[in-house]
Amino acid sequence: MSDWMKKRFWTEVSVVEADEGFGLALDGRRIKTPLKTPLYVPSRAFADHIASEWDAVGEAIDPTTMPFTRAANAAIDKLANQKPEVVALLAEYGGSDLLCYRATYPEKLIAKQAQAWDPVLDWAAEAFGQRLNVTQGVLPVDQPPEPLDMMHKRLLGLSEFQLSGAYDLISISGSLVLAFAVMDGVVDPAQAWDYSRIDEAWQIAEWGADDEAEAASAIKNADFLRAALIFQLS
Repeated sequence: MSDWMKKRFWTEVSVVEADEGFGLALDGRRIKTPLKTPLYVPSRAFADHIASEWDAVGEAIDPTTMPFTRAANAAIDKLANQKPEVVALLAEYGGSDLLCYRATYPEKLIAKQAQAWDPVLDWAAEAFGQRLNVTQGVLPVDQPPEPLDMMHKRLLGLSEFQLSGAYDLISISGSLVLAFAVMDGVVDPAQAWDYSRIDEAWQIAEWGADDEAEAASAIKNADFLRAALIFQLS
């Protein structure tokens, strides 16, 4: 479809095989991205998720309820044309990775961070050649260039569709290392989400939950888990 139509006009959504992978059709007509490129994804399972979104549309289209479609559009329309710039932006997370900045107190929180994050950093040291430096507090800590360079190159090697999932894994968690651990199957996505929320969970346990913050967190949690699935489907 060449643009977002406000009203539903189709009766049948179908997955079609295409030269690029798997496309989607509405009553036999290929869906297109906002920039008018035929929409496609690399796997049938990914296409099935998009088809379900279009099949679930009621009287009017609401793009906010169609995250798999949006991810495919982003991969085709944006990431295919701006990949080096997006990769450079994501690679910067390695220089200020969440797992490298630890609490200064209390001791129980320090221990909880170490228990969860140290094994992931140990894995990353094996995967990327050298362990990242850890500090306490918020003052910046310099990181060795070798692992940062290797992570940058790894991001460049991802397909645009994989990168569409990696983008949210990195930006939502604040950790390039944790995102790679999810992508490599080293850490379960749900566990990775918990690891990224250790500080917030501690604050909630100490001071209680805020309804608005909890609602925002639930949305981010769903987005993070979906991003892991999108990467897997890609």
